[in-house]
Amino acid sequence: MNARIKILSLVAEVLAVCPLAAQTTYEEMEQLTVNEQVTTVITATEPVRFVDISTDKVAGDQPINNTTRLKPKEAGHEDGEVLAIVTIVTERYRTQYALVYTTRLQEAVTDKEIHAVETTAYHNPAVSLSTEDIYRFARRVWTSPARYRNVSCKQHRMTMRLNNIYAVGDYFFIDFSIENRTRIRFDIDEMRVKLADKKVSKATNAQVIELQPEMMLEQGKSFLHGYRNIVVIRKMTFPNDKVLTIELSEKQISGRNISLNIDYEDVLNADNFNEVLLNEE
Repeated sequence: MNARIKILSLVAEVLAVCPLAAQTTYEEMEQLTVNEQVTTVITATEPVRFVDISTDKVAGDQPINNTTRLKPKEAGHEDGEVLAIVTIVTERYRTQYALVYTTRLQEAVTDKEIHAVETTAYHNPAVSLSTEDIYRFARRVWTSPARYRNVSCKQHRMTMRLNNIYAVGDYFFIDFSIENRTRIRFDIDEMRVKLADKKVSKATNAQVIELQPEMMLEQGKSFLHGYRNIVVIRKMTFPNDKVLTIELSEKQISGRNISLNIDYEDVLNADNFNEVLLNEE
């Protein structure tokens, strides 16, 4: 009997220290008043990965990656009627709002910024590194010394070279630079990252796979003497008969372009620097 009392007492102490997670109803949520003549814009502090609107009474879209727009589809609702619950999931948190109808335009929320106290921490399995973490690692790469010396190309009196490759999480961070030895400014039209055949036979069509960068650290579109950037792509493997190519092309019709080919062996060396990058402060 004494042992049973001790166990019950221990359970009571644990419950007192760690209370059960409370369930949330729409009455306890942050409420946003909405009207069919007003667009309600909700802005998150990081990219939004998922939005759910519980009913079809409210229309919504995402014009940019951290912004959600909402508006009731029609009038005829009563003041105080809950039209929907909107759930917004970002890279690291989620939040919910109850959308409450109002007939008074001056009460409708036009601009809503998500505050930290309104969020619940969330581990998104689809996100191994948040956008903030990617930029933080990219800035660390920027300050690290160049480790590659023999991967480069020369075109149009310009030299493009590989400085570093780091592998962090599910991403490759590729650091490259260009030296322009002409007096002609290079105006960047686009930067392409692709996988291409290393050797192209005239009898066969070259297979090129376009890769969409997850992030580019620098957004500058023009340079005169020198250019440097860090491009982040999803980690991958590819056969030895292909090369990873970074290509910059100029805006003019007869503009210049320059491309850097990175062999698979160079990509494999990226793993050697993973722990170094993660531990740098």
